[in-house]
Amino acid sequence: SKSDWTTIRYAWLYIENVEKVPDMTASEKSERIAEAKVLISLCYFEMLRYVGGVTWLDHYVDVNETMNFPRITFAETVEKIVGLLNEAINSNLAWKAEKADDGRMTLAGAMALKFKVLQWAASPTFNSNTKWHPEADEYTCYGNYSDQRWKDAAEAGAAFFTELQKRHEYELIQPTEETHRARRLAYRQAYYNRGGTEILISTRQGYGSDVHSSFIGQRYYSGPTLNYVDMFPWEDGTDFPANFDWKSPSKQPFFTKGEMVPTRDPRLYENVACPGDTYCNGTTAPVYINHADYKDGSGFLIMKYILQENNDREGPVQWSHTRLAEIMLGYAEVLNEVNGRPTDEAYKMVNDVRKRVGLPELSKTMNHDQFLEAVLRERALELGFEEVRWFDLVRRDRQSDFKKKLYGLRSRGNDLNNPTEFTFEKIELGDHYWATNWDTKWYLAPIPQEEINKQYGMTQNPGW
Repeated sequence: SKSDWTTIRYAWLYIENVEKVPDMTASEKSERIAEAKVLISLCYFEMLRYVGGVTWLDHYVDVNETMNFPRITFAETVEKIVGLLNEAINSNLAWKAEKADDGRMTLAGAMALKFKVLQWAASPTFNSNTKWHPEADEYTCYGNYSDQRWKDAAEAGAAFFTELQKRHEYELIQPTEETHRARRLAYRQAYYNRGGTEILISTRQGYGSDVHSSFIGQRYYSGPTLNYVDMFPWEDGTDFPANFDWKSPSKQPFFTKGEMVPTRDPRLYENVACPGDTYCNGTTAPVYINHADYKDGSGFLIMKYILQENNDREGPVQWSHTRLAEIMLGYAEVLNEVNGRPTDEAYKMVNDVRKRVGLPELSKTMNHDQFLEAVLRERALELGFEEVRWFDLVRRDRQSDFKKKLYGLRSRGNDLNNPTEFTFEKIELGDHYWATNWDTKWYLAPIPQEEINKQYGMTQNPGW
């Protein structure tokens, strides 16, 4: 995007001119240069995920310079991103930023990003002897399979966790007590709290709570599906049944009648506004049909980052780009691929994430495929609405997931304003074009024709 190219250009401008600054020590300059290289790598990784190989800029581009920057291959893009990250990692980057510098790129963030780049590159869509699209070329995949790519990702993950064991400072935030509410709040702090022990890379839009205004104003324009909600287990870790009887439930799916005690994985309520929960300004979420402000949709709204009360959003604002739980779950996936089965270390990574919200450990009898499904599901639950699930489906070539029928829920409360009991009806969300006309071209975005017409070297993506 334009913002990526702007960041890349000005980062190179900084790198090429920081030596001219008279009142900075050599150590400060070296660290800031490394931070700029991580920012460049981050921007290129975003473009790699959205469009594949791109034009590579290795310096500040002057307006009078000849615009001849041909697109480089998928493999070259991965190699150059990793190379730039290695330069940053091998410099004097701080492992974790001091409080006054919170939000800057760090060694932990750089190592985590390197892992994510290599995990993406090793994944089946791009690391396969079979093309993900008939027109897929060297700009959008490797065109062959190599298990070394998984090994490279595993090596990067091992390096991160080895460094973490030595330096500490990052850890999963734990509940203050073994209650559903405490577990939910610990999970909230993990993704929401600025300057915590779990965020490795964050997106900053401002300091004041007013940053939320435009975001919250759009809260009615999104609706999580019942498909997603059904992925969350009961509070004790038992799977939510696929054939759940919504008309005559034997157990309440969200809150008990009357007492309104939550019955599911705490992360469900922090990701999705469910019938009976408070939402945004402390009032009952408008997700049941007899609510005065009900908007016809899926029957759910996004809770994450919007939260339950106005004062929940007071203070510094951030959006998580990469946090520790994502790297733990990703490393578990990679270990499973490298070894052809889940290892003890892979199990521990997943179980530690589950333990935070009170879920039991996974069965130790899983084979490779079963463990992969468990990890991908755990990533969906833990990292909901953090720009992870879409990319997991793309990189793992999960075409069947894209073709699924989508469902919603029609709920009716026993009171207009403060219901304590609900009736439910499962509904289909209508026909979606992509379900019956699926095309893997959607794995990567099209290149705007105006960019191709500029003739600096960009080409169109497969199928577009």
